[in-house]
Amino acid sequence: MPASRNLAFWSLPPGRGELRDAPLAPPRRGEVRVRTLYSAISRGTESLVLRGEVPESEYQRMRAPFQQGDFPGPVKYGYISVGVVEAGVGSAAEALLGRRVFCLHPHQQRYVVPADAVVPLPDALPPGRAVLAANLETAINAVWDGAPAVGDRIAVVGAGVVGALVAWLCARMPGTRVELIDLDPARAGLATALGTDFRLPAAATPDCDLVFHASGQAAGLRGALALAGDEATVVELSWFGRQAVDLPLGAAFHARRLTLRSSQVGRLPPLRTPRWSLRRRIELALALLGDARLDALVSGESDFAELPAVMARLAHEPAGALCHRIRYVDT
Repeated sequence: MPASRNLAFWSLPPGRGELRDAPLAPPRRGEVRVRTLYSAISRGTESLVLRGEVPESEYQRMRAPFQQGDFPGPVKYGYISVGVVEAGVGSAAEALLGRRVFCLHPHQQRYVVPADAVVPLPDALPPGRAVLAANLETAINAVWDGAPAVGDRIAVVGAGVVGALVAWLCARMPGTRVELIDLDPARAGLATALGTDFRLPAAATPDCDLVFHASGQAAGLRGALALAGDEATVVELSWFGRQAVDLPLGAAFHARRLTLRSSQVGRLPPLRTPRWSLRRRIELALALLGDARLDALVSGESDFAELPAVMARLAHEPAGALCHRIRYVDT
């Protein structure tokens, strides 16, 4: 490895981050060294981390696989990294040499992890698109939780990356009518690119069979409940951190027998657990990313050196941002 510094991004709540040295030991047997090509910002979660808004009750559940430091911070946090294996020790690790891989690792130029912590990319998948894998995992889990059926009327409230991916997955089912709903009319182009309809909240079709909420706003969740038909399910994907949410659970909520269900990517749905593993799910996500239309979800790209400024901006002024990709050069 070159003798140049190896840097990683650390969140320093509230609202600031910096690049710090990340000493790197040689890989041991069963480990690989990865040189990062791209990472991406998981804007909702990482913004809460940067602002110091992770609830104390979630300090352990919120830990990322290769996190360093503890909440509220300083903390090296993140879980979207795509790189190339440049060294390895042992037969399993050496078999990965030169392969492009995905890893649930924080933003860092190079890192050493167990060989089974990386997942090889399909040969035809561009590494720049592979940064969507973690968001697509979240969307897959949500669709499993919602269990859409052929012909369903489906609303997805919130046209961020996860919401858009949920809509894209649901629209691939025969006969479904999927509306991607957002306050920003500019999201109409994204919906068209992904093969779904777009509606502003006031024009959304009511009486849906299934509703997904992914806007991150309490008003969005209230709107999602209003769009659900009798006996329908609303799947909640947004995580509000410490924010309390006021919901209209009086009125006709009980009479309409609505179901409000949480979805969280950290656990497989019970019906999937006997047959699926987390690794099988990420392999599915990477396979599905072969669709070039998903490039529409990458709204910006910056060099790694710019990450502290970019993260601070997106944590406080995220308007218009989807997936912001971080490019690693000369590492």
